[in-house]
Amino acid sequence: MSQKIHPFIKEIAKATKEGVVTRRDFFQYAAAFGMSIFTAGSLIGLSASEISADTHIDWKDLALESPFEVKNILIQKAETDCSKSGCSIVNAGRGNPNFLNTLVRKSLALLTLFAADMAEKNSKIIDVGYRQSKEGMYNALKKFLAKHKYDTEADFLGRSIEYAKNETEMDADELVYELMDGVQGDFYPDPPRIFPATEKIVRKYLDRVVFSNKPPQGDFHLFVTEGATAAMIYIFNSLRENMVLLPGDKVAIVTPIFSPYLELPVLKDYGLESVYIRGDEKMGWQIPDSEVSKLKDRKVKALYMVNPTNPTSVSLNADTVKRMADTIRMHNKDMIIISDTVYASFVDEFNTFGKELPENILGVYSYSKYFGVTGWRLGVVMVHKNNVVDRLIKKLPRSKQARLDFRYRLVSTKPNEIPFYERLEIDSRQVALAHTGGLSGPQQVAMSLFSLYELIDENYSYKKSIMGILKKRWSALFEALDMPEPEGNNLTRYYALIDLKKMAEKKHGSAFAEHLVKTHPLEFLFRLAEDHHTVCLPGGGFAGPRWSLRVALANIDEEDCRQIGHAIVSVMDGYKKSMPV
Repeated sequence: MSQKIHPFIKEIAKATKEGVVTRRDFFQYAAAFGMSIFTAGSLIGLSASEISADTHIDWKDLALESPFEVKNILIQKAETDCSKSGCSIVNAGRGNPNFLNTLVRKSLALLTLFAADMAEKNSKIIDVGYRQSKEGMYNALKKFLAKHKYDTEADFLGRSIEYAKNETEMDADELVYELMDGVQGDFYPDPPRIFPATEKIVRKYLDRVVFSNKPPQGDFHLFVTEGATAAMIYIFNSLRENMVLLPGDKVAIVTPIFSPYLELPVLKDYGLESVYIRGDEKMGWQIPDSEVSKLKDRKVKALYMVNPTNPTSVSLNADTVKRMADTIRMHNKDMIIISDTVYASFVDEFNTFGKELPENILGVYSYSKYFGVTGWRLGVVMVHKNNVVDRLIKKLPRSKQARLDFRYRLVSTKPNEIPFYERLEIDSRQVALAHTGGLSGPQQVAMSLFSLYELIDENYSYKKSIMGILKKRWSALFEALDMPEPEGNNLTRYYALIDLKKMAEKKHGSAFAEHLVKTHPLEFLFRLAEDHHTVCLPGGGFAGPRWSLRVALANIDEEDCRQIGHAIVSVMDGYKKSMPV
C-alpha cells in the first residue's frame, strides 16, 4: 500500500475494528482525507466484496443528511472510478467562486509595505519597528505612492484614500493612520465592534449594494464578523442570551434556502420551531399570499431568509417584499427579520426588507462571493439605531432584565443602556473577553479597500464583468440541457436549480416522469457521480423540490457547465432506456 496514511485515520481505523466507530462513519472520515473506498476498507481488514456491501447506499437514511455530507460521498464515488480511468471530476457542489478581485489584493500588499516602512522609521534595530503617531501620515502615504506612480495598485490606493477622505469627511491623517495601523495587526481591534473609518466606508458600500443608493432614514450601526457564518451564529446567540428568542418560539424560514440555515434554528442550543415560507416555482420562486399569511401568527417571532436565494438564484421582487412587509407591519410588528444578502451584488434588481422595515431587520452581508474572498472571512451585520430587538429587551419582565444587567455589568456601569448592536460584539466573546473581540485589523482594512473599489467604480465595470462570467456559464448549462434559459434582472445565476421531474416530462412525456419519480432522487445524483464523474447537490436538501438538483456555476468554467448539462441528459436517457415497456 503506497498511499501515505494520516495518523488520525490509522487511529480511527483501530477504533472501527474495536467497534467504537461505525464502518460508515469511518468511510466518511477516510473520504474527508481524500482516501479511496478500497484503500480505507483494507485498513479495517475488509475484502473488496465486503467493502462493496458495506458502502451500499440506504437512500432513506442518506436523504436525512445535509446535502454537504451527501456531496462528500458523491465525491468519493466519482474519485473511485476516476482513480482507475485517470479522468477528472467536475465538482459543481462547491459554492465558493473560482474568480477573484486582484487589484485590491495588490493594493493591500502595497499598503502593508507602507505600514512596515513607517514602523521602521527611526528604528536602529534590524527587523524591528515601532508604532507611529498619526501626524503627517497622509502626506507620508502620498510620498510613498509617488515612488510607485506607474503601478496600478498605487493609483487605486491613492484614489481610494481621496474618495474616503471626501465622502466620510474624516481627518486625512486619522483616516490613513487607521488603515495603516489596522493593516499592521499589532493591536486588538479598537473599538472591537468596528474601526470608525471602516464603519463609514462599509456603510457607504452597503448603501450602494443593499439599498441601491437610497438608504432609509436613520443610521445603521455595523458589526464586522468572520464572514456571514459567524454573523448568523452571533445573531442567534445574542437573541437567545437576551431572551428575545426562546426555545419553543417559532421562526419562519423562506425556502428553498442554504441547508445549514434549515438546521441551525432547530439545534438543541436554540430549540426553535421552524415554519417554512415556501417559494412557488411557478411564480419564479416568489412567495404566494397563502404562504405570506403565515407571518400573521404572533407566535412566529422571527423571519429568516437568504435574499437573493441559494439555491434558486432569485431575488425577491418589490411586490413580494411589500406584501410580506405589509403583513408584518399590520399583524406582527415586533417580528425580527434576519436576512443574508451575500448575493445582492450579483443582481440588477435587489429589493430589501431594510427599506420597508428598517427597524426590524438584522441584515447580514458577506464579501466572500463577489470579490472571491471566501478564505478571508469578511462579513458584516447591519442593525438600525432604533431596532426592534432593543424594544423587545425593554419589554422583558424586571426579573429577566435584572439577569441581563448582571450579565453585562462586567463591561459597563450602566448595562441596561447597552444597545443590541454592541451586545452582539460583547456576546461574541462571552462578555468576559469582549475587550479582545472583533474582526482583525488586516481583515477590516481589506474590507474597507474592497468597499472602496466598488464605490469608485462608477460604471459598475467589475460587476458587469462578474455577471458576464456567470451569464456565459448559465447559458452553456441550459443549452446543453436543451432547456429554455431563465431570464430576469433579479437572477444572480450563481446557482442553477434544475427540476428533474419537469425536465423528464418535457423530454420523454408524463408517463416517463411518473416512472422516474418512483425511484429515489439521490440515485440520480449517484449515477451522475459514478458514470459521469459529476458532483451536484440534491435540491430537496435545501427544502426545494424533491426531484431537483443544484449546480453551483461560480466554481466551474463554461465547458464544465456543458459537460454537466450533457451528463444530466445522459443519465435521464439511461432511465428512459431502462423503463419497462
